[in-house]
Amino acid sequence: MTRAPLIVITVASHDAHLDPARVALVNERYADGVRRAGGLPLLISSVANESQRATAFAQMDALLLSGGADIDPARYGEAVDGAVDIDAARDALEWAALDAADLRGIPVFGICRGLQFLNVHRGGSLLQHVEGQVGAAYPETPALSHPLDVAAGTRLASILGDAAAPLAVNSYHHQAVTEERLSPRLVAAAFADSPRGRLVEGLEQRGDRFVIGVQCHPERTESSPAELERVWRAFVDAARR
Repeated sequence: MTRAPLIVITVASHDAHLDPARVALVNERYADGVRRAGGLPLLISSVANESQRATAFAQMDALLLSGGADIDPARYGEAVDGAVDIDAARDALEWAALDAADLRGIPVFGICRGLQFLNVHRGGSLLQHVEGQVGAAYPETPALSHPLDVAAGTRLASILGDAAAPLAVNSYHHQAVTEERLSPRLVAAAFADSPRGRLVEGLEQRGDRFVIGVQCHPERTESSPAELERVWRAFVDAARR
């Protein structure tokens, strides 16, 4: 591929906690991550019509599922028990986007909500609330941070260079994947401790296809370790093939 790969990024069209200008800022950080790695970002939200969605899904070389509101627990067969800001319209958009990506076998990268959505789409479920994992709304205050242990022998570890020491990553989430709730189609690639026990904060799909999710926000470079830039590059490089 000689042209820059087209990366479709599913994003929020609104946020109950942020004004429209800040939503635009949050969404632009994902586009910046794609550009730094040499990709061409195309942002799409639930306001896109069916024709726009079909065109984007047919032309994309890879899919990035960004952060955002809670996933409707009905998607994994549970009642609301901690989910507070559900965006059902975005759920529908991303379900269709993942279906299209799977049909074509193209790379997928999930960030925060995106990691969670990958797990739900593949038959897993979520812990609907975890205390102490998110501070004030981005970008007002410094991010909360915690150690991330990357599992040896995973694709994520190979991208990050099999670092022995835990990475200090940011934390902006209140829902999570646990080992008990992880889809059998996915592999836990990184872990972090929490008041609710050990959380899966990196996951990937078995096989050769690039399908990776991280719970932290690597697009927020001011609070992310430099090693996470390697994940952006690996994702966009996979989209070139």
